Amino acid sequence: MTPPVSHLKGLDYAVVQQCMHCGLCLPTCPTYDATKVERHSPRGRIALLRALADDRMELTRTFAEEMYFCLGCLACMTACPAGVNYAELFEHARAEAESSGLLRSPRRNLIRAFAIRWLFMDLGRLRFVGRLLRLYQQLGLQTLVRRSGALRLLPRRLRELEALTPDIQPRFSAELIAPVTPALGPRRYRVALLTGCAQDLIFSDVNQDTAEVLARNGCEVITPPKQLCCGSLHAHNGEWALAQELARKQIEQFPPDQFDAIISNAGGCGSHLKHYHKLLAADPVYRDRAALWDRKVKDIHEWLMEIGVQPPARPAPLQVVTYHESCHLAHGQKITAQPRQLLRLIPNLRLVELPESTWCCGSAGIYNIVQPEMANQLLERKLRHIQSTGAAIVANGNSGCLLQLINGAKQKNLPVRVVHPVTLLAEAYRR
Repeated sequence: MTPPVSHLKGLDYAVVQQCMHCGLCLPTCPTYDATKVERHSPRGRIALLRALADDRMELTRTFAEEMYFCLGCLACMTACPAGVNYAELFEHARAEAESSGLLRSPRRNLIRAFAIRWLFMDLGRLRFVGRLLRLYQQLGLQTLVRRSGALRLLPRRLRELEALTPDIQPRFSAELIAPVTPALGPRRYRVALLTGCAQDLIFSDVNQDTAEVLARNGCEVITPPKQLCCGSLHAHNGEWALAQELARKQIEQFPPDQFDAIISNAGGCGSHLKHYHKLLAADPVYRDRAALWDRKVKDIHEWLMEIGVQPPARPAPLQVVTYHESCHLAHGQKITAQPRQLLRLIPNLRLVELPESTWCCGSAGIYNIVQPEMANQLLERKLRHIQSTGAAIVANGNSGCLLQLINGAKQKNLPVRVVHPVTLLAEAYRR
């Protein structure tokens, strides 16, 4: 029997060795800040990875669990003076944990097989589930079940998960956006718009706003109705081969040489989408196309500020807005100034800086589902800072963060609107 491929020992050893153990990452790490336990820090996790790579430690269940306790927020990469690529180490460490089988259990295996290997590999299936959930909500069954008290019969964890159920949009992206949206005025660019997976179900309105804003700024927008998951869910959860498969399919659907830019409006997805070349580096058929793909992928804020945005003409009543940064937009893509620049273009919008704006809100992909206690601590901290600004609107550029903040504000009865910056710009144009 062929032994499983070691993701860590196959890495360039210099990547593992790069950490100087200086500790500058410690104050930026939410899990270390909360626990003050060394192995819950980037430095501690890299030490574990290095011990494994050097054969000084065996792969254990404790190691595997530690890799999933990490948020993967990448704040440590912003703080690191040595330029350690923690994102690469993090993904390979989780892949190693999965290939070891140390975390397997019947329940976990079933959930992963359903969600990661089946549901998110085909968005037709995901949309089918989304339609069922939408029907459940539109018929009032969800409200009836919640008011009946029947949920009290469920275990506490299931009650918590039910409370996180998102509101499904009345229409998905393909019903809102034409396959080709012509530029309003002279065409300056031809771009592709990625509508995402969960984004398509929960925030298809943001996709529609994105297409409109691009068109108003001289872009012809190509939006195929049948799209795919970007693969970030798979890469971040140790399913390396599935992430590679989805990357190849994306490149086939959106040939990068046919577009001036490939647009993502979700910070977490965009961070992963910009690293297909690393993902497919060993693939002689796709690696060169993947390198071009990486150069063409642009976050919506990044692209708009790069091409120059037409400012909205009409002012609205004063809007007081604060901006919470998506971790993978700020730390993964290093995009922090452009969303603020975009918001400041909107007439009569006053931007109030959010304390700890780059501190994780606890969403982190599916972290709020698998590590609810830590995620809730981070969410409460974030909501306190939002309250301190006095803002009526919280802007954010990632679907996971948007959903986390919407649910948190609902639970705390905070009178704030949580919205994508592009939606605020689209609304200003419509005025």
